[in-house]
Amino acid sequence: MRRSRPMRQSRPIRRTRIAGAVLLAGAVTGLAAGPAQAQEYRYWSFWQGKGSSWAYATEGPATLRPADGAVAGFRFAVSADSSAAGKPRAAAGFDAICHGTPAKDGRKRVGIVIDFGTAKDAPGGERPPKPRTECAQVAEDASAGEALAAVVRPLRYDSRALLCAIAGYPEAGCAEQVEGAKEPGSSAAPSSDAAADGSDAGSGGDASGTGGAGDGGPSAGLVGGVAAVVVLGAAAVWQARRRRG
Repeated sequence: MRRSRPMRQSRPIRRTRIAGAVLLAGAVTGLAAGPAQAQEYRYWSFWQGKGSSWAYATEGPATLRPADGAVAGFRFAVSADSSAAGKPRAAAGFDAICHGTPAKDGRKRVGIVIDFGTAKDAPGGERPPKPRTECAQVAEDASAGEALAAVVRPLRYDSRALLCAIAGYPEAGCAEQVEGAKEPGSSAAPSSDAAADGSDAGSGGDASGTGGAGDGGPSAGLVGGVAAVVVLGAAAVWQARRRRG
């Protein structure tokens, strides 16, 4: 008794499967390609000292109320989101900043680090001042923004209460887009997190902020690409079954 030989796939079915694989590979390759460069902004970012290093603040300086011995940092830089923002280049060392300021009852000391950024990130025609550190001695319930306002002036804000300038730098502009490639669909400026108290409302705002753009979510292009892979795969299977039938 002869054993039956396995049936060969018909050429149309094989061609369909090959075409489906090629389409899938092309879609995956498109997903792997780097996305368009996100739009960058020039703005003041806000940081918290963690030991001698820095961590991007998870809330604005108007709501963040640092404890005695904390350090708050502000860095002027160009970036598209918080993950790429430049950190203050000075160490976040409280003892080095506030060693000459004795403690007082009912008050707290907060180290303030201000990094005006690099010449590359400066607006046209301006030169960034030298970095500076200050020790703010403020009320126990004071925010990081109030600590900044206590030691550095003038501060400038825009109509959205976004922190635009520290110690007069930069002279103009506020979180403006920097020329360069723009990611499709990207138009939002860095988010506004409140930064200072109402005493500086005359400078352009009441409680301003710094922040970075980018919510960490998937881009529309990525979601659309995944959907394309699913659709192409389903179409290839359907065509194969249809021809087999």
